[in-house]
Amino acid sequence: MSNAGYQPAGPRASSPPAGKLPANRPPGWRRSATSWLLAARPKTLSASVVPVLVGTALAIPRIRWTIFACALFGAVFIQIGTNLVNDALDYQRGADTSERLGPLRVTQAGLLSSNSVLAGAYVCFGLAALFGIPLMIRGGWPIAIIGIASILAAYAYTGGPYPLAYHGMGELFVLVFFGFIAVAGSYYVQRLAVDPAAGIAGLAVGCLAVVLLAINNLRDVAADRASEKHTLAARFGERFAVAEIAVCATLPFLIAVAIAGMRSNWLLLIVLIAFPLAIALVVRVRLSRGAELNRCLAMAGALQWAFGILFVMGCLA
Repeated sequence: MSNAGYQPAGPRASSPPAGKLPANRPPGWRRSATSWLLAARPKTLSASVVPVLVGTALAIPRIRWTIFACALFGAVFIQIGTNLVNDALDYQRGADTSERLGPLRVTQAGLLSSNSVLAGAYVCFGLAALFGIPLMIRGGWPIAIIGIASILAAYAYTGGPYPLAYHGMGELFVLVFFGFIAVAGSYYVQRLAVDPAAGIAGLAVGCLAVVLLAINNLRDVAADRASEKHTLAARFGERFAVAEIAVCATLPFLIAVAIAGMRSNWLLLIVLIAFPLAIALVVRVRLSRGAELNRCLAMAGALQWAFGILFVMGCLA
């Protein structure tokens, strides 16, 4: 997994376009801390937090809070590690250039070296493994397999000989690991049982995470084609990406209705309060292109948070 001697496939830039760097950056260690915070992409962490919330909520009223905390921190560190690997290796592969339209990437901006960012990713994966130990003790070998597979896939998303994100498999990775596995796994370590509702809820939450990725890919479609990053948007075009976002933003609400019926808990229909936000997001995506889609990313994050929090409220009531 080492990248020593790797020659980038595309252009590099030592600094981003004017206006991309944060204004009034603090000096010294505070500047470094700010850079690492940017690299972690905190605005996207709903993708790892919400699945754990939903899976744990389905296990109410018997919740083991230590297990919940370990599952939550493990998931967050896996996502941060994935983000760091993506930041470093997209730069090395030439996918992140000075023409990038998305939020700041610290390696491309010259705030941190790619080797430092990769080292930070390995630290995050190590922390995720440590938080996974209590989960493995409780859940046994199925949880051990899930944990190992999650960390390996997190690296393989951008790294390795066959990076998933570069071969149109990013959505599948997100759906499986930030959807099915995260939700069903969070439920399993609470109850040590399998519940079909948890698997279906994993599809709902995974779809909302796919929305975040698909908006990114729609925004970057031109740059990705230039750097031979074959995302689904780059392969099939912008109309496909818009349709993908529309389906993934609205399907979770139909799934929530199905879960309410399965569990005879009609209070779960409270998630429908967030449905107008999903419609507003779909409309906004259809009308936006390029850097305008960054605002859609914020809406997609808000949609995932709203769905997750309302789902937990429905389970608590």
